[in-house]
Amino acid sequence: MTRTLWPISSAGDRRACVEQGLPVRKRVIFLFLDGVGLGADDPAVNPLATDDYPTLSVLLQGNRAVAAAGRLSTPDAELVPTDARLGVPGRPQSATGQAAILTGINAPQRLGEHYGPRPDARVRAILDEGSLFRRLNDMGWPSYFVNAYPQRYFDAIGSGKRLLSAVPYAATVGGQPLATYADLQAGRALAADFTNAGWRDELGYAGAPVYTAPAAGRQLWSIAQDYAFVFFEHWLTDVQGHARDLAGAIANFQRFDGFLGGLLGAADLANTLIIIGSDHGNVEDCGHGKHTENPALTILLGAGRRRAAAQIGALTDFAPAMVDFLAS
Repeated sequence: MTRTLWPISSAGDRRACVEQGLPVRKRVIFLFLDGVGLGADDPAVNPLATDDYPTLSVLLQGNRAVAAAGRLSTPDAELVPTDARLGVPGRPQSATGQAAILTGINAPQRLGEHYGPRPDARVRAILDEGSLFRRLNDMGWPSYFVNAYPQRYFDAIGSGKRLLSAVPYAATVGGQPLATYADLQAGRALAADFTNAGWRDELGYAGAPVYTAPAAGRQLWSIAQDYAFVFFEHWLTDVQGHARDLAGAIANFQRFDGFLGGLLGAADLANTLIIIGSDHGNVEDCGHGKHTENPALTILLGAGRRRAAAQIGALTDFAPAMVDFLAS
């Protein structure tokens, strides 16, 4: 079978195409929302049980991203309830869930427990073994983790006061230096809040470019042009779930909805698979502030979405489904 990602097929030649500035025709963009499950259709506790998201409403044909929707296929999207428990009792956690997404390895089963929030040596060993960033780079499919980090984050890592979470750790295993403020300024990276506003308002970076939510989505598409795999991480959803901040979560999903609309308006959806995915439930039940055992949210958009939907039932299925899409 001839690959359609590049004009020619070998890994070395695919790298040469990137170096020569030839376009990547086929790509995966993964929009990771931490701590979002499919919960009750109850707007008193679930921010996704409201009708405040015009982009998602169109994609899902007026259906809400809640448990009652089940597996849903529309002309534009596939909604897939995704098993985050992976055969291990207890509430799923971020480190092992994200490791499962980024490696295809059942990290909770290997450890005998759900573990998080940040990887310990056991989870780091799994990411060392199977990081999708490294695997795709080795196959000639350039990958990129788009999030930028402020200097105080690097200082905390360097001093040992903080550990890398699973996603940035997996990116570094793939050989990527984490993006910095300079990358944010140059338009090569985005902040986790979608618009970069937090860098100005909370971190004190007066020169940070601030986008509207739709413009940030368009900027992500611009950044994606040189890569076959782009991963964007948003963690505020999990924080808001723990804080039981229903109003804040609704406002945050509205920003995401605008961000997604901007991305979809710019993207080449005939050649791009966009995945909205999560590692476990939390914010879909703002009534208790804990992770849930609900299925994780997955929405598939663009090219290959129906084939990918048929392949995905659990967190461990993302990595092989993405490789299959790029290789087909």
